[in-house]
Amino acid sequence: MLLEDTRRTFGAKMARCGKTDCNEYTKRRLPILSWLTSYKLAWLPQDALAGFTVGLTAIPQGIAYGVVAGLSPEYGLYSSFMASFVYIVFGSCTSITIGPTAIMATMTQSLVLKYGSDIAVLLTFLKGCIITSLGLLHLGFLLNFISLPVITGFTVAASINIAASQFKALLGIPGRSDDFMDSLISVFSKLDEIRYQDTLLGIATIAMLVLFKNLPGRRTGNWMQKAAWTVTLARNALVVIAGTVMAYVFFINNQTPFVLTGTMGEGLPPFGPPPFIIAANNRTYDLLETVVAMGPTLAFVPIVSAIEHMAIAKAFAKGKSLDATQEMFALGLCNMFGSFVRSMPITGSFTRTAVNYSSGVKTTFGGLFTGCLVLLAAGLLTSTFRFIPKATLAGVVICAMYYMLDFKAYRELFNARKLDFALMMVTLLFSVFLKLEWGIIIGIILNLIILLYFSTRSTVQTETQQLGDKTVIRIIPEETVTFPAAENFRAHIMELSEDKLCSDVVLDCQNLKRIDVTVANNLKLLANDLRLRGQTIRCVNCRDNVQAVLKAIAPDLQCGSSNDENLYQ
Repeated sequence: MLLEDTRRTFGAKMARCGKTDCNEYTKRRLPILSWLTSYKLAWLPQDALAGFTVGLTAIPQGIAYGVVAGLSPEYGLYSSFMASFVYIVFGSCTSITIGPTAIMATMTQSLVLKYGSDIAVLLTFLKGCIITSLGLLHLGFLLNFISLPVITGFTVAASINIAASQFKALLGIPGRSDDFMDSLISVFSKLDEIRYQDTLLGIATIAMLVLFKNLPGRRTGNWMQKAAWTVTLARNALVVIAGTVMAYVFFINNQTPFVLTGTMGEGLPPFGPPPFIIAANNRTYDLLETVVAMGPTLAFVPIVSAIEHMAIAKAFAKGKSLDATQEMFALGLCNMFGSFVRSMPITGSFTRTAVNYSSGVKTTFGGLFTGCLVLLAAGLLTSTFRFIPKATLAGVVICAMYYMLDFKAYRELFNARKLDFALMMVTLLFSVFLKLEWGIIIGIILNLIILLYFSTRSTVQTETQQLGDKTVIRIIPEETVTFPAAENFRAHIMELSEDKLCSDVVLDCQNLKRIDVTVANNLKLLANDLRLRGQTIRCVNCRDNVQAVLKAIAPDLQCGSSNDENLYQ
């Protein structure tokens, strides 16, 4: 009976533990369950205000980024609403908004120009699958091998390329540009085609955006400060509306002084799976051929997207713990579900996230209002969007790219470490003058070479003591000595003790947390080399794991605790 009661009690405890673990895992993967039951009605007005404010930013930016990607402008709207709905359920960061961004648009552009819009939709789905898999397999740590200087150089280059791609639209010159150099050559070779109406409108758009951004507004101030704060947040929508109204007034008076966006697809996008077979260039591409056609873009779009999203999530976590796995999972699902409504690749947007945060959003429920506003715009206003001047959209994009540049961070990078600044500049230059993908590849390779180089150089502190007729050299290595540095570590100790024949060497392992068998074998060889010169080496202050490796590989090498120092005192 006692045994039976024990089994029942143990079984009940295991069942409770299993149920608790299951509930915790479910809440981690569905963060909506953590806040929905405790949601307060007082939060609803703030979530609604934030959601609508973000929507007013998302609509003009989405249209602009759809154009940057080489797609019809409505694709920017299609890319904005589904992610807002999906992130409500799966998102763990309150302020994050996911949608089209300038970097995702420019990385997609070359494929769209070659193979049409279907490949952008399929890329969105495949990118979502990759990021979701990385999240579920907890492989997000791989992104840590891409350093801040590489990311910074890539971001600056992307901003320059994107802004340069809008120069022709800003000046009213027909056609599009592929990269920075192509844009400059196109502009200077077609100076006679510049339209002063578009140029004035584009410059005025930029000037108004800068003016609105710097208005002294506050969300909690008096009515004038609140009004200024509202104008600041909705500045993109206001300049686009103003440009559209101006163009429409000219249109009804039989005048078209500006180059307009033109016809857009009307109504909501069809709901269905992404196109796994692409028809382009008078032929049909199956899934495998399409993946091959995507080339390195298929690898780097998910990487850049995840980096961009995680950087924004960390910036707006505001002291709260960040579940990186869940954020990658949510980002992947947003792309996968978005591909069913013809979305282009999407990720976290810094601009719209900043608007969401400054609007006082309380939960991810604010995304419902953003998504609904974008849906209404896509369903009801697409006939109106055809009157948006291209110069206005170009001004919006150029201004957004300028504010992506962080000159203070570049100065800090230069002052902190010249090598990191040089790495940033190399990534920047190759990204601007070759392609973004090649730039980040070269940056990552150089970064890994630098990392490997320094991993072969171990840092040690040395102290010399004269004890009677003996000279003792105490060597204190850094936290870890790994196999790439093993040979250099042995040669360095031999060099330090070379000019002091008949001296002894003390290897003080007080900071050494771990070693591998290669290092242990090199210490064994070092002991033999020193013995031939009439010297000895002893290890002190060894941790248990270090002592275990030495005992297995170099049993003749004495190793022990700090008490062993008495051998020299």
